[in-house]
Amino acid sequence: MDLLSLEIFRTVVREGGITRAAEQLHRVQSNVTTRIRQLEASLGVPLFSRDHKRLVLTPAGETLLGYAERLLNLAGEAREAVQPAIPQGRLRIGSMESTAASRLPLPLARFHQEWPAVQLELSTAPTQQLIDRVRAFTLDAALVAGPLDDPLFDMLPLYPEELVVIAARSHPPIHSPDDVQSRTLIAFENGCAYRRHAENWLASGSVAGRRPDRILELGSYHAMLACVAAGAGIALAPRSVLELHNCSQSLAMYPIGPQGKITTYLIRRHDYSSPALDALSQILKTANQPH
Repeated sequence: MDLLSLEIFRTVVREGGITRAAEQLHRVQSNVTTRIRQLEASLGVPLFSRDHKRLVLTPAGETLLGYAERLLNLAGEAREAVQPAIPQGRLRIGSMESTAASRLPLPLARFHQEWPAVQLELSTAPTQQLIDRVRAFTLDAALVAGPLDDPLFDMLPLYPEELVVIAARSHPPIHSPDDVQSRTLIAFENGCAYRRHAENWLASGSVAGRRPDRILELGSYHAMLACVAAGAGIALAPRSVLELHNCSQSLAMYPIGPQGKITTYLIRRHDYSSPALDALSQILKTANQPH
C-alpha cells in the first residue's frame, strides 16, 4: 500500500467510478483498475462491490477511505514543510450557498489572481454537512454559521449576517412569530443553520413550541424566493442574499431583532494547516475589513 495507490483509490471514490477517475488522474482506465485490484490484494479484502456498472464502497472500503484521507493530507503537509511556504496544490473549501453567492466572488477572484498554482475547489452544502466534511478531512475548511462549541476546530469570524423574515407582498406585516399566517416554512434541508434559526424563531411566539405544519425543502435561493413570492410560505434568509437578488418588488422583508444576528465563520481542524489555506484566510479577512 503506497500513497499513489491511496490517491487513486480516493479519486475513484470521489469521481464515482473508474472512467471519471482515470480522466481526472490522466491515466488509462486499465491502469486505474489494476491499481485498485493490487490495493485490494495487498489488504486481502474487497474495497468495492460491483453493482452492474457502479462501484459501491464495502465496509472495508469505507474504513480505508478515512485513513487514506488522513495519510494523504499528512503527506501533503510533509511536502509543504520541507518546501518553501508558497501556496500551491489543491485547496478544498466548502460554503453555505448564501455565503458563496454574496460574499465570495471578489475574494476568490483575487485569490486566483495572486495564487494561480492553487487548484481551489468550492462546494456548497448546509452548515452541518460542511462541519462533518471538515471533521472527516474531505474538506480543508468551510464557511459555516457559528459559533461552534467544538475544540476540534479553529474558527475565524468573518461575516456578520442579519436574518430577516420574507413573505409574499400580500401577507400582512410580520412583527413577531404570532403575525405569521402561513403555516408552511420554506427552507433548505435538515442541517441548515438558518432553518434551525427559523424554527426557533417561530417557536418563540406566544404559543409555546409552535412549529410549522409543513416544511417545504428546496435546494436554492432562487427557488425559495420564487415560492415565497407566490405565497407558498414564509422563509428566513440573510439580508445580503436578498440585496443580491434585488427582490424588493416581489417580497416583503421584516427584521426579527437580536435573534436574526448571526456570524459566518471560516472553520478548519486545529491539526490542519497549509500555505494555501493561510493565504485564503488572509484574503477573506482583508476583504472583510471596512475601508
